[in-house]
Parts: sequence; structure tokens; C-alpha cells
Amino acid sequence: MIPDWLTCSAEVAAALADGRPVVALESTLIAHGLPWPTNLETAREAEAAVRAAGAVPATIAIWHGVPTVGLSDSQLAELAQAKGVLKASRRDMGAAVGLKRLAATTVSATMALAHAAGIRVFATGGIGGAHREDEIFDISADLTELSRTPVLVVCAGAKSILDLPRTLEILETLGVPVLGYRTEEFPAFYVSVAKLPVSCRVETASEAAAVFTAHVRMGGSGAVLARSCPDDAAIPAAEFHEWLCVAEQDAQEARVSGPRITPFLLARLAELSGGRTLKANRALIVANARLAAEVAVELAAQPRP
Repeated sequence: MIPDWLTCSAEVAAALADGRPVVALESTLIAHGLPWPTNLETAREAEAAVRAAGAVPATIAIWHGVPTVGLSDSQLAELAQAKGVLKASRRDMGAAVGLKRLAATTVSATMALAHAAGIRVFATGGIGGAHREDEIFDISADLTELSRTPVLVVCAGAKSILDLPRTLEILETLGVPVLGYRTEEFPAFYVSVAKLPVSCRVETASEAAAVFTAHVRMGGSGAVLARSCPDDAAIPAAEFHEWLCVAEQDAQEARVSGPRITPFLLARLAELSGGRTLKANRALIVANARLAAEVAVELAAQPRP
């Protein structure tokens, strides 16, 4: 049953009531991750990819104080151009609701709201993780949320700006399976793979659904299904590293930290790459949405644990 504090669109509510497949989509990439108009175009493409694969898309945000699952197209357009949108992690949801803010939800907040609605699959670009900064203890709430919320997160691994070995070690400690979709190496967002092992390789959406179902049935919570950035958009690791070194130096000089660091680095990387990172981000988001819908279709055909 959907809680009374959560609003679902009529389409999403009907699909959930009928047991049809639904895929959650985050809103931070719209408000903070991509520039206008790429953000709106990508959000629409992701929703279209979910529909084409047989599922219902549910973009999630906190709409002027109301946790909302399933934004309308007009709401997507408004969010894509709005100023002063709060970036809401799991910690910030109460403040966003209590103060009636327009808030874009990160991976952790989107997972929490998706689970509250009864959605089991969520597609995003890349999860957060452990940052590379030596002097600041900065670990994303996404990792904790994965350890306690039974949602399958379909992504292109973790963002390439992060410390990926530490991120994977934390996920292992938290008991979060990392499934590689047709790969044995952990994808690294813009970069195809990070040459780090995943915990399990799956070849099909059906296998991914079976592993996730078994994980939850035996008391597990969230899991990651990581697929590589499409080959025609992926960026060579050495080239990306050069841009990242420059972007990190710029962030240090500008004294950017905390929640502002990821949007700053992504924007700077887009400039340094001449837009190639934007192309990669857009391609992987849409590909992840399509795969998430395929998994959601498989899960809908199984008895719910």
C-alpha cells in the first residue's frame, strides 16, 4: 500500500496496483547533472526507453514539499529550467518536505521513495561512492541506502571521479552484490571498465532478476546491476584521467567540497572534453533505463518475495 505522505501519478499507481513493471528514475541528473536543454532531452529519452521495453517510467522528485513518484512531462520541463532546486539525499528529504522545497532526489533518496511506493528497479547514470580526496572523509549515502533498501539499481557503475577500489570494498563490507551485465569488470561511468572485479556476472535481464530475487528472499537489501557505457560513447581511461586531474585542481582552488563537488567536476569535465562526457552521460543513462525496464519486466513475471 502506498503511504499517504507519498504521491504517485495515476499511471504509476495503476501499474503498481496491477503488478505491471515500473522503473524509477532520479531527478538530480535533470536539475544538477546535465545542462539545459540536454537535461530535459535525456530525461525524456530515458522515459521513452523504459516504455519501449514494456515498463512504466516513474521519475521521482520532491515537488514543493510533496514526495512525488511519476513526474508529468510539464513537471520535467519545469524542473529542467528551475533555479535554486535543492539536491536532496536521504538525509535531506525531511527538510525538503517540511520546508516545502522543490528538490531533486539523488540515488539514495530516489531509492527510498521508490521502495516506499513498491518499485523494485531503479535506473540512474552512476552511483555515488568514496571520494578521492585525501583530507576529507566523504562517502556517499548511496552506499548505505543500498545496504538497507531492497531496490535493484541499474547503472554504469560508480562515477569515474570517485575512488573506485574503496567504493567496491565498502559495498562488499555492506553486503551489497555488484552484478556485471555481460562483464566481469566494474564499469566506470564514462570509461568502459575500471579493471576491478564485480561479484557476479550475468548475461541477461532474466539472470539479473533471478539473482536479485534470490538475494532479497534470503534477507538481502539493495543490489547494483552495472553495465558499461556504450562503446561508441565511452572515453579512453588515459584521456579521462588527464581531464579529471585538471578538474580536481580547479575544484581545490575554488574550495568546492561536499554536495557541490560532483556537479562541479561533471560540469568542468564537460568543458575540458568539448562535450564528450555529456554525450557519454546521455548514452549511458538511456541504455541503463532500457536495461532496467527489461529487468522490471522479468521481475513482474515472478512471484514477489
